[in-house]
Amino acid sequence: MKKAFFSTVLLVLASIASFAQVKWNADPAHTAIIFSVKHLGINYVQGHFAKFSGAIETADSTNFQNAKVDFSADVNSINTGIEQRDGHLKSDDFFNAAQFPDIKVKSVSFKKVTGNKYIMLADVTIRNTTKRVPFDVTYNGVVRDPWGLWRAGFTAKATINRLDFGVKYADKLPSGVYAVAPSVDILVNAEIVKK
Repeated sequence: MKKAFFSTVLLVLASIASFAQVKWNADPAHTAIIFSVKHLGINYVQGHFAKFSGAIETADSTNFQNAKVDFSADVNSINTGIEQRDGHLKSDDFFNAAQFPDIKVKSVSFKKVTGNKYIMLADVTIRNTTKRVPFDVTYNGVVRDPWGLWRAGFTAKATINRLDFGVKYADKLPSGVYAVAPSVDILVNAEIVKK
């Protein structure tokens, strides 16, 4: 009887262990959230968010299939290198940082395509509007750093239409070209650290 009980307990514990999640956090010193948008139809302006947080959960330290990703960027930390432009981006013409201070990205699925390539479907929330967006993700590897911590690197890319999220600034040139294009390219270089 005791033997059967202990066998059952061991099976339950093994089952719990198999569902255990490894937790990772984005390293802010080695992670960047960058965006690029066409200006006047002839050039690209880039910017980034200086403040953000990111948490990832995986099945183990080397298997990122079905990873859960949760990122948040502080809109008030937007930086394009021009203070006046940054102020405009924080206004209601664009992000309305006073009312909607965060941009959120939460994965719905994270699937391996081939080799080190993944597709992440994520719910992206801007100005309280959520849309599902596909991200092309490249896994850049995992290493143990000189301080004994495990680190993994990823590059994620996506393109969104800002008008879909209520980012409403839509001035056009006499030719009909948008002063600021609706299409915005997103690039995330993330270095995550195992907790």
